[in-house]
Amino acid sequence: MRLTSFTDYGFRALMRMAGDPDRAFSTSELATDLRISRNHLAKVISRLARAGILSTRRGGAGGAVLARPAEEIRLGDIARILEADQPLVECFAGDASACTLVQRCRLKSRLAAAETAFLAELDRSTLADCADPP
Repeated sequence: MRLTSFTDYGFRALMRMAGDPDRAFSTSELATDLRISRNHLAKVISRLARAGILSTRRGGAGGAVLARPAEEIRLGDIARILEADQPLVECFAGDASACTLVQRCRLKSRLAAAETAFLAELDRSTLADCADPP
């Protein structure tokens, strides 16, 4: 399975934040440290904040912090949040699928099972297990 860069950036930022959980991180600082697009990371941070993974505040002492302890944040939950609009294959997107095999496909159920197993494996670990110390 391949995760989008959106999810990759989210994991990287969260691992960095989990390594120093008492500190607020600016998007600019994280983007520079991780060598990724600030604009792209800002969208990732926004989605994670809407999902309750991060808390954000504006101003001089502002930035993003983990909304709850890293030990309580499952990696599978992060992947589900950040990959929510990215179906594994076209036919998982619902009625928008143009696949001509959809009525007789023997692969879809196997892919669904593989995706479930992938996320279950991520659920076995927390963000604390992957924290990147300062």
